[in-house]
Amino acid sequence: MSTTPRLTALDALHRSLGATMTDFAGWDMPLRYASERDEHNAVRTRAGLFDLSHMGEITVTGPQAVDLLDYALVGNMSTIGPGRARYTMICQEDGGILDDLIVYRLGETEYMVVANASNAQIVLDALVARSGGFDAEVRDDRDAYALIAVQGPESPGILGRLTDADLDGLKYYAGLPGTVAGVPALIARTGYTGEDGFELFLKPEHAEGVWKALTEAGAGVGLIPCGLSCRDTLRLEAGMPLYGHELTTSLTPFDAGLGRVVKFEKPGDFVGRKALEAAAERAETAPPRKLVGLVAEGRRVPRAGMQVVLGGEVVGEITSGAPSPTLGEPIAMAYVDAAHAAPGTEGVGVDIRGTHEPYKVVALPFYKRQK
Repeated sequence: MSTTPRLTALDALHRSLGATMTDFAGWDMPLRYASERDEHNAVRTRAGLFDLSHMGEITVTGPQAVDLLDYALVGNMSTIGPGRARYTMICQEDGGILDDLIVYRLGETEYMVVANASNAQIVLDALVARSGGFDAEVRDDRDAYALIAVQGPESPGILGRLTDADLDGLKYYAGLPGTVAGVPALIARTGYTGEDGFELFLKPEHAEGVWKALTEAGAGVGLIPCGLSCRDTLRLEAGMPLYGHELTTSLTPFDAGLGRVVKFEKPGDFVGRKALEAAAERAETAPPRKLVGLVAEGRRVPRAGMQVVLGGEVVGEITSGAPSPTLGEPIAMAYVDAAHAAPGTEGVGVDIRGTHEPYKVVALPFYKRQK
């Protein structure tokens, strides 16, 4: 039985701009407006505007909100300062990754957990299930927010024309309340593109006005609307994992090369601790497959699920692949056997429809902005 996709508060505006729409995690979202390459390059060199209202906001409040989060998540939430944010994960009891998250500390006892759209209900259900015994409330706030991102080197100047907030003093992975185009917003210096930029959490009824104000403020410096397609190539170039590709329930954070987000030193137990301690030990003694970058020597583009081969043997699997507008050649991320994961490893190929196309192993990320 088919279900009707959810619409963001900007749906009519996207259609008026001629966006190609697509179903993403149950939401009707803009895939592109015109050229994916032009949108990608705009973010790298000028600025792009994104609707991210499909992301899942979950508020956790109460005297023991931080205790609940420390138990439910793998990170140490008690060390997040007011107005700061932290990248973390929520895992199963067996250590498998349920989702990767950003947690914002909004107040003394108030936190906002932002989950991926495809996992928002899973994360909400897990937090509710894990909240027993804690003096804390878990609230589904997905309908309370629209989320607009402005990303790229021109983004501070564009947003600065519309806000009273101290953007110069706003650090990476921090957020502060302010106004944008005259309406209240949580302004966060976060993003998923590898560029400087901001994510604006605001009421849905204010989304269209803020989008139009940003569009006008950025018209003179090349700001354009951007869809999910270029967001994927931007995050791939920046080596950022995507849930369902580089992160799954069959992988622990240590398998994904992100063991640093697991904080064993925090007091008390947390869901998945024992399994993750074992995973950490395995990673030390017998390294699992490692997440690496691959750059094509030819022009054929690898896709998720394709096999990485060496000397006739399968040594890995592609998790994400696409043409790189910035590098001008196809790139991919892949999990590869540790013995063949060193940058510069020769003889690696990708099985693309029966042909072993040559690739070279490189360190991630493929692209890193100059600060």
